[in-house]
Amino acid sequence: MLKKLKDLSSSLAGSKTKTNAKAQYLVGLDIGTEFVKALVAKVQGDRMEVVGVGRVHQDYNDMQAGAIADIAAVVANCNAALNKAEQQAGISARTAVLGIAGELVKGTTTTVKFNRKNAEKALDIAEVEHIIGRVQERAETKAKQQLAWELGGKEIDIRLVNSALVSIEIDGYAVTNPIGFQGKEVVVQLYTAFAPMIHIGALERTATELDLDLLAVAAEPFAVSRSVIGDDPNATMSAILMDVGGGTTDIAVVNEGGVQGTKMFGIGGRAFTRSIERALNVSFTQAEEVKLALGTNKLPSNKVPIIEKALDKTLEVWLSGIELALSEFTSLDHLPHRILLCGGGSSLDMLVDKLEQTSWYTKLPFTRKPVIQHIRPEQVVGIVDKTASVTDHTFITAMGLLRVGLDTLQQEDSQPSGSFREKIDRMLRT
Repeated sequence: MLKKLKDLSSSLAGSKTKTNAKAQYLVGLDIGTEFVKALVAKVQGDRMEVVGVGRVHQDYNDMQAGAIADIAAVVANCNAALNKAEQQAGISARTAVLGIAGELVKGTTTTVKFNRKNAEKALDIAEVEHIIGRVQERAETKAKQQLAWELGGKEIDIRLVNSALVSIEIDGYAVTNPIGFQGKEVVVQLYTAFAPMIHIGALERTATELDLDLLAVAAEPFAVSRSVIGDDPNATMSAILMDVGGGTTDIAVVNEGGVQGTKMFGIGGRAFTRSIERALNVSFTQAEEVKLALGTNKLPSNKVPIIEKALDKTLEVWLSGIELALSEFTSLDHLPHRILLCGGGSSLDMLVDKLEQTSWYTKLPFTRKPVIQHIRPEQVVGIVDKTASVTDHTFITAMGLLRVGLDTLQQEDSQPSGSFREKIDRMLRT
């Protein structure tokens, strides 16, 4: 497969955006089920420096399955996290990128074939824009149909949140710039992520209450993929990215630098905590403390087998969700053998052990046993932590949101040169 064109985040069409493209500071706001994480970063050309970090715990009913359930409570938590980050940074940053997650966020790569009426006519930018617009329309129809099926026939309004061109072929020949080529059959692969308007509206309201200028909203697995791909148009990275949060597990499959698709399902760290809650007949808060103690070897030895047995059952269900999600990537001949983990839920040692030590992968198209690793903050492309507070894999999603913001600012700052890439970049963002 040819090198992929640079993945680009699509700013929300119709969002309230007052952003100055030359803004010096950006906020990455990761509104997770368990924690709100706010990162304030200074833009330095094509890189960023994290200068402020805030982290605040959410109450049990504030979020459900990765989506906002109580706007007022979430706004209060976000405000507290932002205050911490801004105090450390010594500035007030108003331009923000927010993440969106949940089972109803649908991200997939759509492949569409177009037969041109005049094969001898050279392709121009107008025709390519028309073709990509048709692909987006078809992807939206597909996403609506899938959601209606999952919701028992109920149709809901959705909006495009991210879009990235994966590849273009003309008569079976892969090209990076189709302009000027002749041919009969044009095959376009486009990654798109759609989210329900009710979820987007909750995020927009949250941003308004916080007096933030909303630069973009990004599907969180897409943001994680941006964090490790960066801005290299010749990137060849292939990996499966798993963000295990409190309420959901978000998966992105990256193949040769292109996002092939994203999947989400509603099992995360809270499901593991609830299994301990039931096994020990204790409160959710006590069960969470037990789960954390398990990882630090602070539990009485007589309780460990009971807890491990309870967790083992839930982990088997979680693994089934992983298998089901990965089985839907049928367009790939084989799955990448690198699995990169992030998110607080992936801190559970038993989860990593399940991925490493069991044969869950044998029914999927892997060419060899997957290698399991956590994503380290220093692996995020173009972002450097100056606070010494971004220490582990639990901050990767927030860093990915900053990466999406940096991409968007760079696209807005770029001077129109008439190049194919810049025109497609601008089209995908609007």
